[in-house]
Amino acid sequence: MLSNLLIGISYALSAGLQPGPLQAFFLAKVAENGWQRSLPAAFAPLISDGPIALISITLLTTLPESFRNWIQLAGGALLLSFAWSTFRKRDQAGQSDGEAAEVSQPKTIGQAALINLLNPNPYLGWSLVMGPAVLTAWKAGPGQAVILLLAFYITMISTSMVLIYLMGRALLLGPNAGKSLSIVSALLLVVLGIYFLYQAGGHLTGWLG
Repeated sequence: MLSNLLIGISYALSAGLQPGPLQAFFLAKVAENGWQRSLPAAFAPLISDGPIALISITLLTTLPESFRNWIQLAGGALLLSFAWSTFRKRDQAGQSDGEAAEVSQPKTIGQAALINLLNPNPYLGWSLVMGPAVLTAWKAGPGQAVILLLAFYITMISTSMVLIYLMGRALLLGPNAGKSLSIVSALLLVVLGIYFLYQAGGHLTGWLG
């Protein structure tokens, strides 16, 4: 249970802190309407992730378990590449005012979910990271998969709400705050990536059973 809890929390934190279209939208929305009216946008993944998760898990269940281990191995490598990209771009964190201004201004949570639906990161995340993790948890028991999903979405929504609040307080607009969050995100991605490589490699070589 603890491992599923930690996977859900860690991946949600790293994904929530990683700069992307949804985070840029948060910033634009806060600048337009203030942080309080922008808070509902934090729930967008609950709407957009449904079809992505369903397609990814359905496809993964048709594959042999050995192939799913290879996919999880690719997921670990993907997380490490995200970490490297985030670390390299840390000096640009908190300087996305102009970039955010170019984002269209959705008026509803449904339109905010559309931004996330058109973002490639959730597809990669569900196919290579969350999908295999959910299937592994399900083998231990449906309750374990529920714990993983609850940990992921509660952390993701909470992180997004905190980000929106901090943007409203103008704490993330300074380069030092943005740089610190980028480093935290990169470190979480490294730890999670190494864990996935360890787990998938162990199953493929047989020393984890």
